[in-house]
Amino acid sequence: MKKFLMLMLTLALAVTTLAGCGQNANNTASTGASQVKGLLNQGELSIGVDDSFPPMEFRDENNNLVGFDVDLANEIGKKLGVKIKWVPTDWNGILLSLNSKKFDIVLSSLSITDERKKQITFSDSYFDINQVIAVKNGNTSIKSSADLKGKAVGCQLGTTGDDAASKLTGLKELKKYDKATEAFHDLTIGRLDAVIIDSPVAGYYSKKGGGFSVLDEKLTKEPIGIGFRQGNTDLQQAVQKAIDELKKDGTLSKLSVKWFGVDEYK
Repeated sequence: MKKFLMLMLTLALAVTTLAGCGQNANNTASTGASQVKGLLNQGELSIGVDDSFPPMEFRDENNNLVGFDVDLANEIGKKLGVKIKWVPTDWNGILLSLNSKKFDIVLSSLSITDERKKQITFSDSYFDINQVIAVKNGNTSIKSSADLKGKAVGCQLGTTGDDAASKLTGLKELKKYDKATEAFHDLTIGRLDAVIIDSPVAGYYSKKGGGFSVLDEKLTKEPIGIGFRQGNTDLQQAVQKAIDELKKDGTLSKLSVKWFGVDEYK
């Protein structure tokens, strides 16, 4: 009987301990979410975005914001237990707006560069892009960047595409646009001979059936990351942890296949 009572007591203590551990784990998770929410205005993660950069972030036919980065942000929000608030912003002033606290982070195909590191802090790279050259189908006069001499070329103002285009010599004209969509419009109607743009955007337009081709030449290779105000370490670490988990559990691979047709994380 004593052995039986001792066994029952041991089992009871084990159940109590397990229940306590489960409660502590739940409390820890809840506390983590609460700490992140405490860093944000009204528990929302506000994000600066250029909403005209398909397939990374753009408006669909119903004016809904969609794209790879949009899905990524929503998954990060789930991990952190916060709502996402999008703040469409002119790209040329997006870092200034971040540092002016108009939003918490920039998640909008932001290339990691030494110049930008002087102004803000980055997450680790979650994707790599290239600057490439897009031309109209049938344009056989442009086969590489060397053929851009004497040509009218477009790019988006304030981007790394702007940097790459500005290094080219002998151009007839370099036109800089507020939005990538405007540059492709002018390429369509013949005002431009070529557009220098991020590879995912160029690929999207070429596959969409808009009559564009992308040259094989890659002008740059650039890691892209999420931008934070300098000193905002707690939020940076929380978001980075979420990204790491999304890579590990295969979510980023699924989003890559959804938007690019291939798994860029293999």
